[in-house]
Amino acid sequence: MSVWQIHAVKYAERAARRRGDSFVFDDNHDAPHPMDYFMWVLKRDDDVILVDTGYDGAEATTRGRPIAMEPAAALAPLGLSPEDITQVIVTHLHYDHAGGLHLFPNARLHMQAAEMAYATGPCMCHDTLRMPFTADHVCEAVKRLYSGQVIFHDGDGEIADGVTVHCIGGHSRGLQCVRVRTAQGWMVLASDATHYYENFMRRKPFPIVVDVQDMLNGFATLERLTSRPDLIVPGHDPLVTRIFPQGVADHIWRLDPGPQAPITV
Repeated sequence: MSVWQIHAVKYAERAARRRGDSFVFDDNHDAPHPMDYFMWVLKRDDDVILVDTGYDGAEATTRGRPIAMEPAAALAPLGLSPEDITQVIVTHLHYDHAGGLHLFPNARLHMQAAEMAYATGPCMCHDTLRMPFTADHVCEAVKRLYSGQVIFHDGDGEIADGVTVHCIGGHSRGLQCVRVRTAQGWMVLASDATHYYENFMRRKPFPIVVDVQDMLNGFATLERLTSRPDLIVPGHDPLVTRIFPQGVADHIWRLDPGPQAPITV
């Protein structure tokens, strides 16, 4: 049975946030609530799949959200250069997940057809829905489409033996999670289907949302896809860096051994 290693690569953090930025109807909405930013690398022998790309220094300057390191530098301790990456799973096209697409010229992109339609459709007439997107990133995805470098999925799809994607929606219309077979069982990289453990464990929606019902239903989908709930990995929770073992560098953590401490929220 084929199993994969999973590496969480942290490239940025943002401390100036409050719980009201992370949870709808939170009673303690003014309390500090930091956020970490990750890419994920799946490795099996010589096979490598990158899940999301982070964003670069130019985008960091434009948005006033600094990064600790450029995506290419962040991947270097894993022995990877941008040119080595031939497959990228794009969980969705928000700037912090697709802002580095241009850095990986040899990669074919796996994404949901619903996400491309959403990011290029009439919903983008609304400032609130358009805010997490950057036009250049969406245009890069369109360029890849026209050069034959996009593989669309409609709901569930298999990327490789032991790696599947599943459309969740909610936070973005075509948001997909990634299910990965590991030695611990099926692990789910939730991306922004649950930004934090608390979102899905307490059924508390994240405020940036296009469909609240899809987001709430998605929490149950994450639980259905995984072998056990502690193998659901949120997209932005700093707790990930405290409960999983350190990887090959200070900004990298190994996820496939499973959490090494209890998850409490």
